[in-house]
Amino acid sequence: MTSAPTAVPDTTEPVAAVRYYIESFNKEDPKAMAAMCAVPMSILDGMAPHVWHGPTACEDWYRDAMTEGEHFGVTDYFVTLGEPKHNNITGESAYVVFPTTMTFKLQGKKITQSGAFFTVALRKLGEGWRIVSWAWTKGTAQPDAS
Repeated sequence: MTSAPTAVPDTTEPVAAVRYYIESFNKEDPKAMAAMCAVPMSILDGMAPHVWHGPTACEDWYRDAMTEGEHFGVTDYFVTLGEPKHNNITGESAYVVFPTTMTFKLQGKKITQSGAFFTVALRKLGEGWRIVSWAWTKGTAQPDAS
């Protein structure tokens, strides 16, 4: 896990805030992820307990995801966002939906989850766009043919 502080990028566009959040996840940097989250924050995910809400929702979800991954032998998570299917901005609110692919290793075997979606609601705050809620819609996970 990265412990050095990461400079928060310019988030004058909602998509930039989401991309930074996912880049921070890929770098295993929950503090940088949390920097992109509004307080309070809500997360809806396919992993139990399925809902995280409150001032530490980002950090709590990350901790729980890594704990569950460790339990099942999952490592090397990497999320790739496609081009947004929706990028709707209304005043200080935004709704962005990305087609998403996630790769990871399950007990050493590379798995690709394709056909997933990352749906995000954001608010424009004084410091830029911040995520107020996100939901992950699972795709289909299959072992790589390599």
